[in-house]
Amino acid sequence: MIGLSGLRAVVTGGASGIGLATARALAAQGAAVAVLDLDPGGVSEPLLGLQADVTDDASVRVAVEQAAERLGGLDILVNNAGIGAVGTIEDNPDEQWHRVLDVNVLGMVRATRAALPHLRRSAHAAIVNTCSIGATAGLPQRALYCASKGAVLSLTLAMAADHVREGVRVNCVNPGTADTPWVGRLLDAADDPEGERAALNARQPLGRMVTADEVAAAIVYLASPAAASVTGTALAVDGGMQGLRLRPVDRS
Repeated sequence: MIGLSGLRAVVTGGASGIGLATARALAAQGAAVAVLDLDPGGVSEPLLGLQADVTDDASVRVAVEQAAERLGGLDILVNNAGIGAVGTIEDNPDEQWHRVLDVNVLGMVRATRAALPHLRRSAHAAIVNTCSIGATAGLPQRALYCASKGAVLSLTLAMAADHVREGVRVNCVNPGTADTPWVGRLLDAADDPEGERAALNARQPLGRMVTADEVAAAIVYLASPAAASVTGTALAVDGGMQGLRLRPVDRS
C-alpha cells in the first residue's frame, strides 16, 4: 500500500538538498507535491515547482494558494527553507542576524500561517519543520545558526500545543551535519577541504555525515499516517551525535 496516496504536500526550500530529497520521497510514497523555492526552475515532474521567497509574506501566501488550488487542497507542510551562518557571537553583524532569523524562523511562520486554513480542512494534517542538532548541542562557529534552530525547536513545540485540537500535528527533525550543497560549499572554502570533511565525519558516532535521503525518510514518516499519534516531537537524524558518548578509539 502506498502510504501517502491521495495526500497533498508543500515543501519550502524544495529545489535542492534535504528539501528536494524530501519532495521526491513524498512523491514516491504517492503524495502530490508542490515545491516552493526562490528558484524552482530545476524542479521536474511529478513535482510542481512554484516561486516563493519565505521572507516575503505576500509571496508565500500567493504560492501556497497556488499550490492548494493546483493540488486540490493541502494535507502536509514541510518547512524546510533555511540558510546557514558561520561564526562566533562576535563575528556576525546585526544585518546577518536579522537575515538568518528572518529566513529560518519567520519563514516557517509565514508558510504555516498561509497553509493553516487549508490544513484545518484536512483529515490528515501534518507540519514538519527542519530543525538541527544545533538546537540541542553546542557547535563551534555556529552561534547565529544554532540560535535560529533553537528558536525552531521551541516554535515547533508551541505550534504543536496550539494546533493539536484542530487536528494538526507538528513535529521537527534534527539532522546532524548533512552532506548537502551548503556543506559542500563550506568545505570547498576551507583551507583543507579533505581534512575538514574528515573532521565532520568523525564527530558523528556513525563515522560519516548524514545523507539528505536519510533526513527525508524521517520527514516522510512524521508527515505520514503512520505517525498519527506523534506530535510535539523532535526526531534526531544525527548519526548518534546528540545522544551517544563514545570512548576514544585506541590506536596504539
